[in-house]
Amino acid sequence: MPVAPEKRNSLNEIFGSVKPLIGNVHCLPLPGAPKYRNEQMHELIERAIADARNYAMGGMDGLLIENHGDIPFVQPHEIGHETVAALTVIAKAVGEETGLPFGISLLANCSIGALAVAKASGARFIRVNQWVNAYVSNEGLIQGESGKALRYRRSIGAENVAIFADVHVKHGAHAIVADRPVSEQASDVEFYEADVAIATGNRTGDAVPDSEIEEIRSGTRLPIIAGSGVTVANASQVLARTDGAIIGSSLKRDGMWWNEVELSRVKALVATVHEVRGRAAKR
Repeated sequence: MPVAPEKRNSLNEIFGSVKPLIGNVHCLPLPGAPKYRNEQMHELIERAIADARNYAMGGMDGLLIENHGDIPFVQPHEIGHETVAALTVIAKAVGEETGLPFGISLLANCSIGALAVAKASGARFIRVNQWVNAYVSNEGLIQGESGKALRYRRSIGAENVAIFADVHVKHGAHAIVADRPVSEQASDVEFYEADVAIATGNRTGDAVPDSEIEEIRSGTRLPIIAGSGVTVANASQVLARTDGAIIGSSLKRDGMWWNEVELSRVKALVATVHEVRGRAAKR
């Protein structure tokens, strides 16, 4: 039984393509992060633009920009103003350079900060790892802030910024909601007004189990995208079961998320999924 009124398909509205491929721009460590090495902002911007440009030239449909270099992450209320400011400047520059629709992920789980960055930079969506419920993460106990975040989004006039929310989020122990199946957690994401559901593996770069995709599908009518572990080898299989994908690690040199994006890898991926996208477009 539906848990909320059916929504417009934000995935189609943002990207205008079948099964969109979203390239993950992993920013270098930003000011204030433990691994920040006093680079000038223009250096951080240039690296992000270089990765984004390769995604664009390789045929990706959009981008997700995140402060992944800020490991180890802290909880949302501990993220500094300098991080929000730096990510905003980088995101705006990337968007202007590529013209691709892009989203923001402010780690760890800072939905309100991500909305602020999105409003200021022109992002079309944010990714939130834990949108509803709570779980035990690498950063400690994380609670979904969907109610606060949606009120904040309304207060700054950012209703056009869509919410892409993970289901059964990676990098965490789900002991708190272990009595509820993944399908129910997917229903929670839809009930709490997310626009797109994300299926993900256990950690960055891990493939999404087919069974998890099916469980999520059984619990929500939202579009479902893969959020981790998509490679040239498995892309056709994953895209056959999902409505799109966020891809980063496998498109980097040596398949490592901290390396630069390689154009040849992007082109190979896009070519691999061409057939499955064509079949989906004919339906």
